[in-house]
Amino acid sequence: MGGNELKYIQDAFDTNWISQYGSNIDEFERGLENALGDNSFVTALSSGTAAIHLALRLLDVEEGDFVICQSFTFVASVNPVLYQKAIPILVDSETSTWNMCPNALEDAIKYCLKQGKKPKAIIAVSLYGMPFMVDEIKEVSKRYEVPIIEDSAEALGSKYKNKACGTFGDLSVISFNGNKIITTSGGGVLISHHQKYKDQAVYFATQAKENKDYYSHSEVGYNYRMSNISAGIGRGQLEVLEERIVKRRENHDFYQEIFKDFENIQLFEEPDEDFFSNYWLNTIIIKQNNKGIIKENLKKQFSEKNIETRYLWKPMHLQPLFSEFIFFGSNISGMLFENGLCLPSGTNLTDGDRGKIKDILMNLKS
Repeated sequence: MGGNELKYIQDAFDTNWISQYGSNIDEFERGLENALGDNSFVTALSSGTAAIHLALRLLDVEEGDFVICQSFTFVASVNPVLYQKAIPILVDSETSTWNMCPNALEDAIKYCLKQGKKPKAIIAVSLYGMPFMVDEIKEVSKRYEVPIIEDSAEALGSKYKNKACGTFGDLSVISFNGNKIITTSGGGVLISHHQKYKDQAVYFATQAKENKDYYSHSEVGYNYRMSNISAGIGRGQLEVLEERIVKRRENHDFYQEIFKDFENIQLFEEPDEDFFSNYWLNTIIIKQNNKGIIKENLKKQFSEKNIETRYLWKPMHLQPLFSEFIFFGSNISGMLFENGLCLPSGTNLTDGDRGKIKDILMNLKS
């Protein structure tokens, strides 16, 4: 926590606005709109998953529609497609950003067109804080006139060509779950470039209640609005966002210095100067012919020192839930899952923590 969260939470109690209305929500949305720029309209919601679901609703995704989804992601990126009884078309990653491959995306769109249906949306993810190949994905999107839902759940503070993640999609999503770079304890936002989308999102997020003196409902709605208390946490967290980004990138510099002489371990990094990652998580790929360094053994060594590491996301096309859906690509995402590991990346890592991490990693070279 940054320190000022309690001040805004107390304000919610003092004014007796603790549920889905209040100044914290308004100010949190306004603060994010200022941070993102680019004529952004922000709707604060209960989760990033809810934001993806509402994005699908706003794009009129219905039963049987095709939605193209990045396979290498957390399941919350794709589950809302199933909520709508639509059909996810899963697309592989490319090696530079680990995100949606533009070539595989185009193959997927052509497949959908051959089935007689244009996809309703493309859900493109900026994984681990790394922006996807924005120019290439947007070019395909524009050429085939398929809107983008930008899943920047992990990428607040990341940029592409000095433009903020969360502004590239026709509709965009950021998460404030407890593990993100800043948090509202649980929560997310839907970002658009039109006031009408924000108005519609608030409408659906508050049970689709019509503007009448009595309760009148003509459409299915949801209880998706963020609470004024959670938004108070978010206001306090926004004040330390830049500090959090600096800390995460310092963690990356730490790992970069360690791995610069490793031939068999590759640190995931920005492809070029167009990309600016918040490095939400620092991740590695252990290459083949790795002189005995294998993922499971490395994970075990960390665990024995009470240091947590995590596997990379298991791609959706390898998940039992999505096994029946078509996949386009060459299983690059599967290779990343098989050979990758997430390393400690929190903004509260101390010099002592980093020292313990370094000792384990340097022992690999001895």
